[in-house]
Parts: sequence; C-alpha cells; structure tokens
Amino acid sequence: MAENTTRPPPAPTAASGQTMPTPAIEAHVLKVWDRIRARSAIYRILLSDATLVSASHGRVAFRLELQPVHLNSSSTLHGSVSATVVDWAGGLAIASTGLERTGVSTDIHVSYVSAARAGDVVEIEAWVSRVGRNMAYTQVEIRKAVVGEDGAKGAVVCTGSHTKFLHV
Repeated sequence: MAENTTRPPPAPTAASGQTMPTPAIEAHVLKVWDRIRARSAIYRILLSDATLVSASHGRVAFRLELQPVHLNSSSTLHGSVSATVVDWAGGLAIASTGLERTGVSTDIHVSYVSAARAGDVVEIEAWVSRVGRNMAYTQVEIRKAVVGEDGAKGAVVCTGSHTKFLHV
C-alpha cells in the first residue's frame, strides 16, 4: 500500500482567524473528546483507554492497547470496532480545526488490510482532507505500533474515510 501523500494541513487557526498553538489544539480536542465520551456508551466501552499522542490543526493521533472487548470471534480486531474508530477519530480531527461540534456521519468507508490482536497497541491517525461550510471529509489510518522506534510506522491494520454533515 502506498504511503499517504496528503499534504499537511495549513497553519492552525481558531474560529477568530488567529493562530492557535498546538497545546491549545490538544486541550480543545480533549475537551471535545470528554464531552462526546460522556454522551456515548459505545465510545466509553471501546475507547476510554485511548490516549492522545498529538493534535495539530486538522490532525490527531491516539494510541490504544487492544483488549478482548475489541475482538471478533477469531480473536482479531472486530470490523465494527474499526469502523467505530474511524467515526470517532474523524470527528476529533474535525475538532482539531477549532470546531465545537463535529457533525453527523453521512458516509464511512473502511478497508481492512491486516489483523491485530489483544495486547497489540495500535496507533490511530486521523486528518482532515477538507472542512467546508456544510460538509467535512476525513481520512483515518490504524496501524500496529512499533515499540521502541520513534517515528517508525507499523503495519497498516485498516484505513478509512469519513464524511460528516456539520450543521446539526
């Protein structure tokens, strides 16, 4: 599979048009995540242990150690959990642009590439392709984490695209 060649997002801006520093973006993403988690049982069950690695304008990265609750009957990452992660991470990538509300899903596509098992740590990276007045488009990649090698990328578990309607 070819590496992502999407250009990095533009410089961070808040709704006011002023540059937003990365710590402020991280704090905003965590605030939105806290609000969403409080209102969603499925996110609390599946993703409460996800930890924010980084957030910048239009991009977020999380880590999650897979537990039995994340697995299917073959003891690998369940497809519906992968789709839930694409939904969740895409929304938080939208939040990283400064928006308070991340919209509702109109389309989610997931491509399953390889397996992950209980105990595996996965890295979840999501980025915004475009945020318009009404619609937002995101991409998500779930990879196995590479332990002890900073910057190294592990095997892709799945990729996804996510479209959201923003005005709800």
